[in-house]
Amino acid sequence: MAPEPAEVALAYYVRQQRIVRRTADQAQAVWRQLDPTDWDASWRYAVSAGLVGAVAAGQQEAAAHSDAYVAAVIAADGLDSDPAGKVEPLAFAGAASDGRPLKSLMYESVLEAKWLIEEVGQSEVDAMIGGLEKLLRAASTQVADAGRTATGTAVAGNRTINGYIRVVNPPACARCLILAGKEFGWNAGFQRHPKCDCVHMPARLIKRGRQHPGVFDAKTYFGSLPTSEQNRIFTNAGAQAIRDGADISSVVNARRGMYTADAYGQRVRATRDSATRRGAWYRQERQRAIERGLVPRSGRGFRLTSPRLLPEEIYRLADSRSEAITMLRRFGYLT
Repeated sequence: MAPEPAEVALAYYVRQQRIVRRTADQAQAVWRQLDPTDWDASWRYAVSAGLVGAVAAGQQEAAAHSDAYVAAVIAADGLDSDPAGKVEPLAFAGAASDGRPLKSLMYESVLEAKWLIEEVGQSEVDAMIGGLEKLLRAASTQVADAGRTATGTAVAGNRTINGYIRVVNPPACARCLILAGKEFGWNAGFQRHPKCDCVHMPARLIKRGRQHPGVFDAKTYFGSLPTSEQNRIFTNAGAQAIRDGADISSVVNARRGMYTADAYGQRVRATRDSATRRGAWYRQERQRAIERGLVPRSGRGFRLTSPRLLPEEIYRLADSRSEAITMLRRFGYLT
């Protein structure tokens, strides 16, 4: 039986993670050659070339699988692949995601170790561990990014497909979880954070921006977690709001635009998310004003006069569970 596209994506994820892990192991072995009694000399003559070489090789290997992966997903979908060319793996190796040389990024781990000794007062052993943690985070991210960027190139260069589905492999952070299974156009950037391990799944999309059925459901995943994990990933108040029925995306996105404001007779934490003219909560508030006769049916002249409270502020201000749920609905977390 032929594999399903999601199975191909999972196998690709596992292979990419092996490359990331192998690169991290090599970087750690090279890092041991660093001499805390002479940081710069040991970096220059014993460490830098080995680190850059290990990460660049990992990037090249991660990028080398992109064409075959995209072709395999297309075949699993029962379609004929139509690539405009081949991905050049070397083009994705030797530089950091932000465009600077790998050597510059890798050296930040040495600066971290120096800072831990000179400013924090840690021992050489602890500082070496701290610098190593920064190094492994950077190395892992750069290898994974090379694979993702190369896959994005293969997606853009194959006329059979017009986009991709974001595949998340839990455990994952809240930001990744709300993007799980979402469909994006072929030219949409892949949002990621350091050590993110989400991957593309190439697809012929019907309607971009929807939640793709059968790939991943964040609400189901949330429900499978123990309360302690729900609270850790989404914060105590955010997790409680989701348990009360709030939309996961609304809760997570609200924290993106946090600020404090004077409202309701006190200082409160609010969010700018969804409060712009194109935001869902803005439109909800404008419709309420229209229905109350405060602005004309066209909505012209409407202005937001109150901040959108964060879930934690709602729980702090509410006197009862019923009032909290009413406020969650009022501020657009429940529909």
